[in-house]
Amino acid sequence: MSTADVANDLVALLKAGQFQACGEKYWAEDVVSIEPGGPPGMDPAARGKAAVEAKSQWWADTHETQDVEIEGPYVNGDQFTCRFRMKVKVKATGEIMEMDEHALYTVRDGKIVEEKFFYGG
Repeated sequence: MSTADVANDLVALLKAGQFQACGEKYWAEDVVSIEPGGPPGMDPAARGKAAVEAKSQWWADTHETQDVEIEGPYVNGDQFTCRFRMKVKVKATGEIMEMDEHALYTVRDGKIVEEKFFYGG
């Protein structure tokens, strides 16, 4: 499966709201997920599929995605990017956040081996 194939399918799954299915289908066992914000007390670089799944579960447990727009994918070699604009609700406080972030994915052998997230200021 090419990088473009992974990218297009991943974005289609995301647009369909199947966020968990993306990781189950495409994260490599040794995937690394890096972002400036994440679960309190956890390394900003989650390493390994189990750690990335735990980070994703934390997000699902503490946030409600109310709206998401996805641009892309934009493919270059073994990498692709997407832009996410989201409205999410923090479950504990009811706070609504508007998020604008870009994701950079690296693909090897049809699996995502690294994902990096960049937040808008």
